[in-house]
Amino acid sequence: MQSRDDFLNWVKDRNPQETEFVQAVSELSASIWPVLEASQDLQDQRIIERLSEPDRAVSFRVVWTRDDGDVEINRGYRVQFCNALGPYKGGLRFHPSVNQSVLKFLGFEQIFKNALTGLPMGGGKGGADFDPSGCNDGEIMRFCHAYMRELHRHIGPDIDIPAGDIGVGAREIGYLFGAYKAMTNEFGTVLTGKQPVFGGSEMRTEATGYGLVYFVSCMLGDADMDIDGMRVCISGAGNVATHAAEKMIDHGAKVITLSDSKGTLVVEDGLTREQVADIRQHKASGGGSLEAVADAVSGTWHAGDAPWKVACDIALPCATQNELDEKAAKTLIDNGVRLVAEGANMPCTADAIEAFRSADIYFGPAKAANAGGVAMSGLEISQNRMRMYKGRDELADLLKSIMHDIHDTCLNAAKDAGHGRDYAHGANIAAFQKVSKALMAFGAI
Repeated sequence: MQSRDDFLNWVKDRNPQETEFVQAVSELSASIWPVLEASQDLQDQRIIERLSEPDRAVSFRVVWTRDDGDVEINRGYRVQFCNALGPYKGGLRFHPSVNQSVLKFLGFEQIFKNALTGLPMGGGKGGADFDPSGCNDGEIMRFCHAYMRELHRHIGPDIDIPAGDIGVGAREIGYLFGAYKAMTNEFGTVLTGKQPVFGGSEMRTEATGYGLVYFVSCMLGDADMDIDGMRVCISGAGNVATHAAEKMIDHGAKVITLSDSKGTLVVEDGLTREQVADIRQHKASGGGSLEAVADAVSGTWHAGDAPWKVACDIALPCATQNELDEKAAKTLIDNGVRLVAEGANMPCTADAIEAFRSADIYFGPAKAANAGGVAMSGLEISQNRMRMYKGRDELADLLKSIMHDIHDTCLNAAKDAGHGRDYAHGANIAAFQKVSKALMAFGAI
């Protein structure tokens, strides 16, 4: 069998300059390499190599016009990574940073995240290098319609079911769904994250943040600890961050930070639920930096700083990939952090994760801890296909059950492999074993 270094060199040679994607493959392979070494069948069928190559990656031109008549050109993408367990499933991201490497990393992670939910979903991701900031509703609508003019050729209820992500919320999903419906004359289960009035889940907006807290609660329970009274640092101020903050407060925690790209808001006495809701509204309405709300919430503004300098018991990175590096990890450790769980996709660098592992800090990886959003999307698909409605209480119970099952799956896989309570190894191993079994059953295709 080839060495892991040889495999990673093979990935790097095939994907030059795609650093985020190579990072994701490297992180997974570190956990599952002993599984591969123990199975001649997995080696013979080249399962890890097949999983490291998307089924297809589509890029296309998106042309749209601004209100003043200026013509804009963006690049759109959809990466369909693996449909071994079900239709491709993963969000659409509209942000200037979007490129093929970012989407391949996200799509690769989505394979295994979706596998952990226990729902029949494959992995994919898409988006465009479109910047919605500064655009009005009409311009965003025209961009979404232009984007869907190409995307609709590649998706469908049994093919690929996108959802939202950064820059794509309920408004954008509505415009995308309307365009798809007009182009295909079908009211199909082809997008999730829709508004409840036309088939969306009542809990989709909250699901990732709430699910993160449910997962953290399970981790603490296994360690004979409790959320109540703990100091929590959270990065970001979007849906994931603010709903995680909200649910943490419900559990009795003291949420002391939120952040944005300009800096960090610190509230030593802890934010209230009402203040978190006001912050969410401030950001959603285009109110700008959190600096503007610091006085109103009796907080202090730390321009240019991330939250990780503030002493806390729990850290929840909920902003973006690679936001928490080794230096920040060591600062958290020195300040007494007890648990870190990822609310964003791959927000901790490999060196940061290794620092937490070396210091015996409980660490919840994104593919497990932030799976609540896609789990709720899976439940939305089921609702749509059965033409049934589920209320918030029922969905909340289902979400909590799924997150508990994910926790137990990761923990048991880690222990069975001799990794103790290492959730990162456990998540990778459990998800890889499930996907690889399906690929093996299909033969060499």
